[in-house]
Amino acid sequence: MTAYGLLVSPSHNRVYAQAAAGLVKAELGVFSERALDGRVRDIRETELGGVPYVTFSGDLTEQDVRLLSNLSSLYALFRIEGDLLRPVTLRPLDLFGSDLLTIQKYAGKTNEYFTKLLLNVTAMAMDAPMDLVTGRPRVLDPMCGRGTTLNQAMMYGFDAAGIDIDGKDFDAYAAFIKTWLRNNRVKHQAEITNIRRERSVLGRRLHVTYGASKEQYKSGETREITVVNADSLDAGKFFRPASFDMIVTDAPYGVQHGSRPRGGRPGPQGDKGRKGRPQLSRSPVELLTAAVPEWVRLLRPGGAVGISWNTFVGGRDEIAGILASNGLDVQDSEAHRGFRHRVDQAITRDLVTARKP
Repeated sequence: MTAYGLLVSPSHNRVYAQAAAGLVKAELGVFSERALDGRVRDIRETELGGVPYVTFSGDLTEQDVRLLSNLSSLYALFRIEGDLLRPVTLRPLDLFGSDLLTIQKYAGKTNEYFTKLLLNVTAMAMDAPMDLVTGRPRVLDPMCGRGTTLNQAMMYGFDAAGIDIDGKDFDAYAAFIKTWLRNNRVKHQAEITNIRRERSVLGRRLHVTYGASKEQYKSGETREITVVNADSLDAGKFFRPASFDMIVTDAPYGVQHGSRPRGGRPGPQGDKGRKGRPQLSRSPVELLTAAVPEWVRLLRPGGAVGISWNTFVGGRDEIAGILASNGLDVQDSEAHRGFRHRVDQAITRDLVTARKP
């Protein structure tokens, strides 16, 4: 059995870097049990030449390496041969440069490495986890903010959609993605339109069609990004039932972020806060209780949901219970329980995934 050493990417912020090795160990464990028939074993942190690695053993096929090339914190992969490290050629899915993920800087942005991890682990919960590299799953982030999940899906070449109630975030993402596509000379079309029903405006929609190359764009082999500025609880008004393979979202943390448990509708503390603004809830549990039933209707059978949240304002059993009560099979192995990590003094983040039978 061949031994391997995984070098963790050094490009993390300080706090995330402290958790990165443990997170990639858990991610690798999920990859092994869900897509690799348990062929990756003995996963541990090891120091080689004074440098920390994540080491493991297994007899990897070319397809296995193709899958592992997309691990969220992978910087380089080596076969360990005695005292020598022999580089393994990686084949990541990435269609574009990393600036698509890193150029946006704003308060409350989800770490792009964690966003990739969340997308990866959610893909592993699908009936066909290898679709991450052999298929083209369609991704929805129902609380997409300024689009970190959408950008990661775009990096992988997946069609993606998002919903967010914040008009400023919608405008910021629309401005960013149109500018990025133009500056990187990616052939595309992008337009913002009002969504109307019976003479009333329900929201705004950004629709982007782009090609991974000029040749693909000209031949009609295009990909899509759709973002709706509206209430996530009204997702069924904008997207067809069973039209997504993955629903992936980072729930409001209840500290830096607020959430409307019923969109703009009255909350348990009344419908207005200061200055007449809609009252914001601090509870992702309340928000998810209201929203998950609507999201599940948009998920195809065999698809998967992945949600991250702040454990200080909601326990794992509570979040898992919401998913289970909506008919989803929660993934709860030891590897799936290895993602809890500190973000800052007020936030300890975890994630949970579940499959729709």
